[in-house]
Order: sequence, then C-alpha cells, then structure tokens
Amino acid sequence: MSKEDVQINEGIRAREVRLIDEANAQLGIVNIREALRIAMEKNLDLVNVAPTAKPPVCRIMDYGKFKYEQSKKEKEARKNQKVVMIKEIRMTPNIEDHDFETKVKAATKFLQEGDKVKAAVRFRGREITHPGIGQAVLEKMVKELEPFGTLERAPRLEGRNMIIILNPRHNAEKTS
Repeated sequence: MSKEDVQINEGIRAREVRLIDEANAQLGIVNIREALRIAMEKNLDLVNVAPTAKPPVCRIMDYGKFKYEQSKKEKEARKNQKVVMIKEIRMTPNIEDHDFETKVKAATKFLQEGDKVKAAVRFRGREITHPGIGQAVLEKMVKELEPFGTLERAPRLEGRNMIIILNPRHNAEKTS
C-alpha cells in the first residue's frame, strides 16, 4: 500500500465498510455515512486499510500520527540495513609473490568488513593467449581466501579480464 493510494474520510468511495475502531475492536459492516459520523465524534480519521476486500476494511485512527509512526519505522529499517559493497582487486597473470600476498591481505580485509570482492586478472598484449596462467592465479587466490570468503562466481573471461567474485563468510566477520 503506497502513500498515494490511501483513502481517508470523504475520499472513501464504498457504500458499506467493515469498521474497526481505535481499540482494534470489530464494529461490523456499517454504512459509510455512519462510519464517518462515528469517526468525527471521536475526532479521528476513517482510513481505508484494505481497499480490495469485500467490503473494504476501514479503521478509525489518527491518520497524522499513523503516517508519522510509519515514517519512523521506514527510517529505522533503512538505518539497520547493510549495503554490500563490491571491492575490486586487479592483478596481472605474471604477478610476483609479494605483490600477490599484498593483494590477498587487502582482499582479506575487505571480506572481514563484510564486502564482496571482485578479483580480476587483466591480460595485456599477447598474455591473452595463455588464460590458464591467469586462472591459476585466481584459483590460488580463492585457496588463500577460503577461511574468509566463499566463491560466488567461478573464473570467467570477460574481454581481456578474467574475473571471480567472492562473498564474505558470516562467521569470519569482525568481532570488534
């Protein structure tokens, strides 16, 4: 139910509605005029909460307070959600051991922080004729990062890059 299609008070077009009062008690099926009268007597709004039901379900409530609480819930939900970032690590097929260890250390840090890692081996010039070397580098990286992440996508050649994607392991996330 989006914010625009909520019907309140005179905006409700049904002849009869199933009425629920502010204490969540069912008042039964009531004529729309009678439902509006009851809502006005209590200085509250008549809100159509289930317009597709037969008959539509309307609740007597303070609509302003309801909208405020809904926005607070949405804000809280946005605050609690984790945005997964994809961090990229680039290498060449003939990477030296120390450079490889540095890349593994960086990938380990990213995985521990809960981010995905996209490891790419870029082939330059004639290196593309030996994709097995690049695949071996990526498989070595997967083996090194096994305690921290799981392989989401196996090594695949995309243009001049061979790419893998690693997901973080949930039990390896930081405890600090």
